[in-house]
Amino acid sequence: MVSFKIAKRYKMGDLLEIMELLRSPEGCPWDRAQTHQSIRSNMLEEAYEAADAIDRMDLDNLKEELGDVLLQVVFHASMAQEAGRFTFDDVVDGVCQKLVYRHPHVFGTADAKDPEGALSAWDAQKRQEKGQRTIADSLEGVARALPALTRAAKLQGKAAKAGFDWKDPAPAMDKLSEELEELKAAVRENSNVEEELGDLLFAAVKAGRFAGVDGEAALQGACEKFIRRFRRVEELAPGPLSALEIPELEELWRRAKAAERKKEA
Repeated sequence: MVSFKIAKRYKMGDLLEIMELLRSPEGCPWDRAQTHQSIRSNMLEEAYEAADAIDRMDLDNLKEELGDVLLQVVFHASMAQEAGRFTFDDVVDGVCQKLVYRHPHVFGTADAKDPEGALSAWDAQKRQEKGQRTIADSLEGVARALPALTRAAKLQGKAAKAGFDWKDPAPAMDKLSEELEELKAAVRENSNVEEELGDLLFAAVKAGRFAGVDGEAALQGACEKFIRRFRRVEELAPGPLSALEIPELEELWRRAKAAERKKEA
Protein backbone atom coordinates (compact mmCIF):
# COMPACT_ATOMS: atom_id res chain seq x y z
CA MET A 1 0.00 0.00 0.00
CA VAL A 2 1.43 3.36 -1.02
CA SER A 3 1.34 6.46 1.16
CA PHE A 4 -1.14 8.95 -0.27
CA LYS A 5 -3.58 11.39 1.29
CA ILE A 6 -7.13 10.93 0.01
CA ALA A 7 -8.79 14.29 -0.63
CA LYS A 8 -12.21 15.64 -1.63
CA ARG A 9 -10.66 17.71 -4.43
CA TYR A 10 -7.33 17.28 -6.20
CA LYS A 11 -4.99 19.62 -8.10
CA MET A 12 -2.36 19.24 -10.83
CA GLY A 13 0.36 18.32 -8.36
CA ASP A 14 -1.80 15.50 -7.02
CA LEU A 15 -2.21 14.04 -10.51
CA LEU A 16 1.55 14.04 -11.01
CA GLU A 17 2.02 12.35 -7.63
CA ILE A 18 -0.63 9.72 -8.38
CA MET A 19 1.05 8.86 -11.68
CA GLU A 20 4.43 8.59 -9.96
CA LEU A 21 2.93 6.23 -7.38
CA LEU A 22 1.21 4.12 -10.04
CA ARG A 23 4.52 3.70 -11.86
CA SER A 24 6.43 2.92 -8.67
CA PRO A 25 7.44 -0.62 -7.62
CA GLU A 26 4.59 -0.55 -5.07
CA GLY A 27 2.11 0.73 -7.64
CA CYS A 28 0.08 -0.85 -10.43
CA PRO A 29 1.66 -3.69 -12.50
CA TRP A 30 -0.24 -2.60 -15.64
CA ASP A 31 0.85 1.03 -15.37
CA ARG A 32 4.48 -0.02 -14.78
CA ALA A 33 4.43 -2.23 -17.87
CA GLN A 34 3.36 0.51 -20.31
CA THR A 35 5.59 2.24 -22.85
CA HIS A 36 5.08 5.22 -25.15
CA GLN A 37 4.22 2.79 -27.94
CA SER A 38 1.82 0.63 -25.94
CA ILE A 39 -0.43 3.55 -24.99
CA ARG A 40 -0.12 5.48 -28.26
CA SER A 41 -3.62 4.42 -29.34
CA ASN A 42 -4.99 5.55 -25.96
CA MET A 43 -3.90 9.11 -26.69
CA LEU A 44 -5.74 9.07 -30.02
CA GLU A 45 -8.83 7.42 -28.57
CA GLU A 46 -9.12 9.93 -25.72
CA ALA A 47 -8.68 12.86 -28.12
CA TYR A 48 -11.45 11.49 -30.34
CA GLU A 49 -13.74 11.01 -27.36
CA ALA A 50 -13.12 14.63 -26.34
CA ALA A 51 -13.90 15.71 -29.90
CA ASP A 52 -17.12 13.66 -29.80
CA ALA A 53 -18.17 15.44 -26.60
CA ILE A 54 -17.54 18.78 -28.34
CA ASP A 55 -19.62 17.71 -31.35
CA ARG A 56 -22.48 16.77 -29.04
CA MET A 57 -21.99 19.94 -26.94
CA ASP A 58 -21.94 17.72 -23.86
CA LEU A 59 -19.83 19.88 -21.55
CA ASP A 60 -20.10 17.53 -18.57
CA ASN A 61 -18.69 14.72 -20.68
CA LEU A 62 -16.13 17.10 -22.18
CA LYS A 63 -14.82 17.83 -18.69
CA GLU A 64 -14.30 14.11 -18.14
CA GLU A 65 -12.72 13.52 -21.54
CA LEU A 66 -10.31 16.45 -21.17
CA GLY A 67 -9.20 14.82 -17.92
CA ASP A 68 -8.56 11.59 -19.81
CA VAL A 69 -6.50 13.49 -22.40
CA LEU A 70 -4.54 15.19 -19.61
CA LEU A 71 -3.89 11.79 -18.05
CA GLN A 72 -2.27 10.62 -21.27
CA VAL A 73 -0.02 13.71 -21.29
CA VAL A 74 1.02 13.07 -17.69
CA PHE A 75 1.55 9.35 -18.41
CA HIS A 76 3.93 10.03 -21.30
CA ALA A 77 5.74 12.77 -19.39
CA SER A 78 6.19 10.46 -16.42
CA MET A 79 7.77 7.76 -18.58
CA ALA A 80 10.02 10.32 -20.24
CA GLN A 81 11.14 11.61 -16.83
CA GLU A 82 11.98 8.07 -15.71
CA ALA A 83 14.16 7.75 -18.83
CA GLY A 84 15.88 11.05 -18.06
CA ARG A 85 14.56 12.73 -21.23
CA PHE A 86 12.18 15.45 -20.04
CA THR A 87 9.67 16.26 -17.29
CA PHE A 88 6.09 17.49 -17.17
CA ASP A 89 7.45 20.94 -16.26
CA ASP A 90 9.49 20.82 -19.47
CA VAL A 91 6.28 20.11 -21.39
CA VAL A 92 4.56 23.09 -19.77
CA ASP A 93 7.57 25.33 -20.38
CA GLY A 94 7.72 24.25 -24.02
CA VAL A 95 4.11 25.07 -24.78
CA CYS A 96 4.33 28.42 -22.94
CA GLN A 97 7.47 29.33 -24.89
CA LYS A 98 5.67 28.39 -28.10
CA LEU A 99 2.57 30.44 -27.29
CA VAL A 100 4.60 33.56 -26.52
CA TYR A 101 6.80 33.14 -29.61
CA ARG A 102 3.91 32.47 -32.00
CA HIS A 103 1.86 35.44 -30.77
CA PRO A 104 4.12 38.39 -31.66
CA HIS A 105 0.95 40.44 -32.15
CA VAL A 106 0.21 39.95 -28.43
CA PHE A 107 3.61 39.67 -26.77
CA GLY A 108 5.71 41.55 -29.34
CA THR A 109 5.46 44.40 -31.81
CA ALA A 110 3.63 42.71 -34.70
CA ASP A 111 0.10 43.73 -35.62
CA ALA A 112 -2.97 41.57 -36.26
CA LYS A 113 -6.37 43.23 -36.50
CA ASP A 114 -8.48 40.14 -37.24
CA PRO A 115 -8.39 36.32 -36.87
CA GLU A 116 -6.90 35.90 -40.35
CA GLY A 117 -4.04 38.26 -39.51
CA ALA A 118 -3.42 36.46 -36.24
CA LEU A 119 -3.33 33.09 -38.00
CA SER A 120 -0.94 34.47 -40.61
CA ALA A 121 1.39 35.69 -37.88
CA TRP A 122 1.19 32.31 -36.14
CA ASP A 123 2.01 30.44 -39.35
CA ALA A 124 4.96 32.72 -40.12
CA GLN A 125 6.43 32.27 -36.65
CA LYS A 126 5.85 28.51 -36.81
CA ARG A 127 7.71 28.22 -40.13
CA GLN A 128 10.61 30.21 -38.73
CA GLU A 129 10.63 28.19 -35.50
CA LYS A 130 10.61 24.88 -37.39
CA GLY A 131 13.22 26.03 -39.90
CA GLN A 132 10.77 25.52 -42.76
CA ARG A 133 12.29 27.41 -45.68
CA THR A 134 9.88 26.20 -48.35
CA ILE A 135 6.17 25.37 -48.60
CA ALA A 136 7.15 21.74 -49.19
CA ASP A 137 8.91 21.83 -45.81
CA SER A 138 5.66 22.97 -44.18
CA LEU A 139 3.75 20.19 -45.96
CA GLU A 140 6.20 17.65 -44.55
CA GLY A 141 5.42 19.09 -41.13
CA VAL A 142 1.74 18.07 -41.27
CA ALA A 143 1.39 15.08 -38.95
CA ARG A 144 1.07 11.76 -40.75
CA ALA A 145 -0.95 10.35 -37.85
CA LEU A 146 -3.85 12.68 -38.66
CA PRO A 147 -6.98 11.15 -40.21
CA ALA A 148 -6.26 11.08 -43.94
CA LEU A 149 -9.13 13.41 -44.92
CA THR A 150 -8.04 15.98 -42.32
CA ARG A 151 -4.44 15.69 -43.44
CA ALA A 152 -5.45 16.17 -47.07
CA ALA A 153 -7.38 19.33 -46.20
CA LYS A 154 -4.42 20.76 -44.25
CA LEU A 155 -2.02 19.99 -47.10
CA GLN A 156 -4.33 21.58 -49.63
CA GLY A 157 -4.85 24.60 -47.39
CA LYS A 158 -1.14 25.24 -47.03
CA ALA A 159 -0.62 24.87 -50.79
CA ALA A 160 -3.53 27.24 -51.44
CA LYS A 161 -1.98 29.92 -49.22
CA ALA A 162 1.10 29.71 -51.44
CA GLY A 163 -1.08 30.32 -54.51
CA PHE A 164 -1.18 26.69 -55.66
CA ASP A 165 -4.92 26.37 -56.16
CA TRP A 166 -7.71 26.94 -58.65
CA LYS A 167 -9.61 30.22 -58.58
CA ASP A 168 -13.10 28.71 -58.70
CA PRO A 169 -14.84 25.36 -58.01
CA ALA A 170 -15.34 24.25 -61.65
CA PRO A 171 -11.83 22.78 -62.21
CA ALA A 172 -12.05 21.02 -58.84
CA MET A 173 -15.30 19.35 -59.88
CA ASP A 174 -13.82 18.42 -63.25
CA LYS A 175 -10.84 16.86 -61.46
CA LEU A 176 -13.19 14.88 -59.24
CA SER A 177 -14.96 13.45 -62.30
CA GLU A 178 -11.60 12.68 -63.93
CA GLU A 179 -10.38 10.79 -60.88
CA LEU A 180 -13.64 8.81 -60.72
CA GLU A 181 -13.18 7.65 -64.31
CA GLU A 182 -9.58 6.66 -63.55
CA LEU A 183 -10.77 4.65 -60.55
CA LYS A 184 -13.36 2.87 -62.70
CA ALA A 185 -10.64 1.96 -65.20
CA ALA A 186 -8.36 0.74 -62.42
CA VAL A 187 -11.09 -1.52 -61.03
CA ARG A 188 -11.83 -2.95 -64.47
CA GLU A 189 -8.14 -3.66 -65.02
CA ASN A 190 -7.54 -4.68 -61.38
CA SER A 191 -4.49 -2.41 -61.31
CA ASN A 192 -3.51 0.57 -59.09
CA VAL A 193 -6.93 0.59 -57.42
CA GLU A 194 -5.61 1.83 -54.08
CA GLU A 195 -3.70 4.68 -55.70
CA GLU A 196 -6.66 5.77 -57.82
CA LEU A 197 -9.03 5.57 -54.85
CA GLY A 198 -6.64 7.79 -52.91
CA ASP A 199 -6.57 10.29 -55.78
CA LEU A 200 -10.38 10.33 -55.87
CA LEU A 201 -10.64 10.96 -52.13
CA PHE A 202 -8.00 13.70 -52.33
CA ALA A 203 -9.95 15.34 -55.17
CA ALA A 204 -13.19 15.03 -53.16
CA VAL A 205 -11.57 16.88 -50.25
CA LYS A 206 -10.53 19.63 -52.68
CA ALA A 207 -14.08 19.94 -54.04
CA GLY A 208 -15.41 20.08 -50.49
CA ARG A 209 -12.99 22.85 -49.57
CA PHE A 210 -14.31 25.00 -52.40
CA ALA A 211 -17.83 24.43 -51.05
CA GLY A 212 -16.72 25.28 -47.52
CA VAL A 213 -17.29 21.71 -46.32
CA ASP A 214 -14.81 19.76 -44.20
CA GLY A 215 -14.23 16.32 -45.69
CA GLU A 216 -13.77 14.61 -42.33
CA ALA A 217 -17.01 16.09 -40.97
CA ALA A 218 -18.85 15.20 -44.18
CA LEU A 219 -17.75 11.57 -44.03
CA GLN A 220 -18.63 11.35 -40.34
CA GLY A 221 -22.10 12.63 -41.23
CA ALA A 222 -22.39 10.03 -43.97
CA CYS A 223 -21.43 7.31 -41.46
CA GLU A 224 -24.14 8.46 -39.03
CA LYS A 225 -26.68 8.54 -41.86
CA PHE A 226 -25.70 5.00 -42.88
CA ILE A 227 -26.25 3.75 -39.32
CA ARG A 228 -29.71 5.36 -39.15
CA ARG A 229 -30.81 3.95 -42.50
CA PHE A 230 -29.34 0.51 -41.82
CA ARG A 231 -31.26 0.38 -38.54
CA ARG A 232 -34.44 1.16 -40.47
CA VAL A 233 -33.62 -1.53 -43.04
CA GLU A 234 -33.34 -4.11 -40.25
CA GLU A 235 -36.69 -2.96 -38.85
CA LEU A 236 -38.37 -3.26 -42.26
CA ALA A 237 -36.82 -6.61 -43.19
CA PRO A 238 -39.08 -9.69 -42.95
CA GLY A 239 -36.15 -11.77 -41.71
CA PRO A 240 -32.35 -11.93 -41.57
CA LEU A 241 -30.73 -9.67 -44.16
CA SER A 242 -28.44 -12.52 -45.20
CA ALA A 243 -31.49 -14.43 -46.46
CA LEU A 244 -32.57 -11.64 -48.83
CA GLU A 245 -31.56 -11.09 -52.43
CA ILE A 246 -29.83 -7.91 -53.59
CA PRO A 247 -32.97 -6.42 -55.21
CA GLU A 248 -34.87 -6.95 -51.95
CA LEU A 249 -32.11 -5.26 -49.95
CA GLU A 250 -32.04 -2.34 -52.38
CA GLU A 251 -35.81 -1.92 -52.05
CA LEU A 252 -35.54 -1.90 -48.25
CA TRP A 253 -32.80 0.73 -48.51
CA ARG A 254 -34.98 2.90 -50.78
CA ARG A 255 -37.83 2.65 -48.30
CA ALA A 256 -35.56 3.54 -45.38
CA LYS A 257 -34.19 6.49 -47.32
CA ALA A 258 -37.66 7.70 -48.27
CA ALA A 259 -38.89 7.38 -44.69
CA GLU A 260 -35.98 9.43 -43.39
CA ARG A 261 -36.50 12.17 -45.95
CA LYS A 262 -40.23 12.28 -45.20
CA LYS A 263 -39.44 12.64 -41.51
CA GLU A 264 -36.97 15.45 -42.22
CA ALA A 265 -39.55 17.27 -44.36
